[in-house]
Amino acid sequence: MSSPSTPAAWFADNRANWDDRAALHEASGYGIQRLVSDPAAMSDELAQDRERLGDLASRDVIHLQCHLGTDTVGLARLGARRVVGVDLSGESLRRARDIARRCAGPATGIEYVEANVYDARQAVTGDFDLVYTSLGALCWLPDVAAWGRVVASLLRPGGRLLLRDDHPVFMTIGEDVSDGLRVEQPYFEQAEPLTWDDAGSYVTSSEDGPVVSHGVNHQWNHSVGEILTSLLGAGLVLDSFEETRHAAWCPWPDLMVLDEQGWRLRENPERLPLQFVLTAHRPA
Repeated sequence: MSSPSTPAAWFADNRANWDDRAALHEASGYGIQRLVSDPAAMSDELAQDRERLGDLASRDVIHLQCHLGTDTVGLARLGARRVVGVDLSGESLRRARDIARRCAGPATGIEYVEANVYDARQAVTGDFDLVYTSLGALCWLPDVAAWGRVVASLLRPGGRLLLRDDHPVFMTIGEDVSDGLRVEQPYFEQAEPLTWDDAGSYVTSSEDGPVVSHGVNHQWNHSVGEILTSLLGAGLVLDSFEETRHAAWCPWPDLMVLDEQGWRLRENPERLPLQFVLTAHRPA
């Protein structure tokens, strides 16, 4: 379908889409009850990077594109002195604040800020020891180099970035895999977005649950080289980069199986990287 031609229009569509998704995702469960019931619990996404996060005691942390704040709650529980969650969707943040209140303890001190990620430096005060971003984040951003500059601007000297996301190669594969895996979407960043109109999301709601009424959304892929160069060009130092065979979601039920690490291809999983995780830091 055709798409509006300005970033402001793209972001307005995406904001409306994520406002709707917030209700759908909370209705699906999203691991929220476990966070509320167990004061030591953290999301599965955050737990897999527990060692990479290191000691957060007395650290200032900002979580970009935090959505419902389930990872953000875990960051607060790991002892961070200050935790800020930033998201484009006001409805996501309204629900995130309620979830944090229900989780009690350190989570009640989380600051949630409604802002486009590109405006994060202007929207929050202070510098941070850790910028955290995880899963399904970069595909919503048209300019990965500008994102890298925002990350660098938020970090104090010695501060670190931890980014886990869907692998750009994974994002090129089409939805119809009846004839096998096929590259159908761009690998490199394009000026114009891929535009979709979809009433669903990546979760399953209850039969009577909410649906996405604002289905139009715009996405971009960014190559591994573009992502790394965005951080290096912003003055950060790359510390680690790992590619994995597991995903957090299952786009091809007939081809994938779930194990203790997530979803992977049933046959020959070495064919396709599904996620990557990188760490970087701002020189002291």
